[in-house]
Amino acid sequence: MKQLRTCALALAASLGVFAGASAGEISDNVVRVGVLNDISGIFQDTNGMGSVEAARMAAEDFNGGGKGIKVEIVYADHQNKADVGSAITRKWLDVDKVDAVVDVPNSAVGLTVNELLRNSRMTFLASSTASSDLTGKACSPNTIQWVNDAWATGNTTAAAMMGRGGKDWYFITVNYALGQGIEAEATNYIEKHGGKVLGSAKHPLGTTDFASFLLQAQGSKAKVIGLANAGGDTINAVKQASEFGIQQGGQSLVAFLLFINDIHGMGLKAAQGLQLLEAFYWDMDDDTRAFAKRFAARPGMNGKMPSGNQAGVYASTLAYLNAVAATGSDDAKDVVPQMKTVKGKDKLFGDTMIRADGRVVHPMYLFEVKKPEESKYPYDYYRLVSTIPAEQAFRPIAEGGCALVK
Repeated sequence: MKQLRTCALALAASLGVFAGASAGEISDNVVRVGVLNDISGIFQDTNGMGSVEAARMAAEDFNGGGKGIKVEIVYADHQNKADVGSAITRKWLDVDKVDAVVDVPNSAVGLTVNELLRNSRMTFLASSTASSDLTGKACSPNTIQWVNDAWATGNTTAAAMMGRGGKDWYFITVNYALGQGIEAEATNYIEKHGGKVLGSAKHPLGTTDFASFLLQAQGSKAKVIGLANAGGDTINAVKQASEFGIQQGGQSLVAFLLFINDIHGMGLKAAQGLQLLEAFYWDMDDDTRAFAKRFAARPGMNGKMPSGNQAGVYASTLAYLNAVAATGSDDAKDVVPQMKTVKGKDKLFGDTMIRADGRVVHPMYLFEVKKPEESKYPYDYYRLVSTIPAEQAFRPIAEGGCALVK
């Protein structure tokens, strides 16, 4: 585990938090936020060290909360293994006095961390964990889930594509919790609304050759081929789909969980015409562009624009720190309820509120990837197709089965 230098920023700054409780109630007199993600594997571009920089930006912008609160950002690589993520988190909890865990792409790791921190003093800011169980049967009073989840990804993407005539589907799905959850949610929506799922092919995490899966999808004659995977798996599938001429043959290709970094990695020639759902796009408005340009100038970013997950790390970390300043405590039993009282416009995610089940709701967007000749400047990759309002984008709170909802 690597540890970054302390972001101890004590200048007075008004951020709209309450005056009152003493910073002396903060454990160890330092608020430690641990960024737990994939630094060396298939999610290193969408999360990785970019998420660490996003957390550091949040700490710097928090600027002590007007109370001289010291913030330290640490980080570790969970290697996409639940046992590794659990061991790191337990050490952070028992030894290193870390107060919050943020990021955590990979649903298996996220669900493990969620259970480990339940009813502890640590807060879990699941800004990249996509499992809908975090606000359903596995909901915890310690957890806030930002950005995306399998229900939103599956239902909202399926709804948007069916609204454009995509009634018949074939899935190419990564064979672990994330992919299975997305396919199940999308299938449920498709079948309830008069569509058909003509087949599904499962692949292991880290697949490089998608030829057999794509040939099966092509042979199904399905109108829509849904890629229920993420990271390097999706990149490889899209590149090879381009080589097979799948979209030129009249089938639509939709990626359920893809980010701007992935499009950059595969190039517009391969990605053009791809449909995808995002919670954040760096070029949406003046606020997102300002954040993105600051992020791109950070050490090691080399001009890269932030992904939705990295934006989620920033937004969730800053919201957490503001709640610490408001309560004078870094204990989850104080901080999480305070976070759930906040409602308003987030500069990166728009109109935002945090529900009783810990789900952060905000608008979602269906984009189409531009053709190479349509892109006017670096990372100008998306054309907005439709906006899904927050109240439609996420599972209704009454249907989640979360015990926190009364």
